Amino acid sequence: MWDDDAASRKLGMELHEAVDGRARLTMRVTSDMVNGHGMCHGGYLFMLGDSAFACACNSPGPVTVAAAADIVFVASAREGDDLEAIATERTRYGRSGVYDITVARPADGQVIAEFRGRSRTIERG
Repeated sequence: MWDDDAASRKLGMELHEAVDGRARLTMRVTSDMVNGHGMCHGGYLFMLGDSAFACACNSPGPVTVAAAADIVFVASAREGDDLEAIATERTRYGRSGVYDITVARPADGQVIAEFRGRSRTIERG
């Protein structure tokens, strides 16, 4: 899946781990990602969390997609910040799952956002 994810890779995201319902991705905030306040646009933070979510929920096997997701912005990130998203499977039940993703700045440990995703396993058609 990651090899075909041009959107995440074009933003400079790097996949470091995706196994057993967990994933870890990193991304550097570039000048193209900041808004008029000089902060990383929330859409990019959401995308980093969403990409980690996708890698985690697809790591066990069958094709799995997002059924819903939400994010809480905790602190701002700025141009040049290196961010890390760590996704963890909370539970899987039937074809559904719940995943928590923390987006943080490893340099100082600051949590930037908390993302929660709900997944649904589908059949390829």
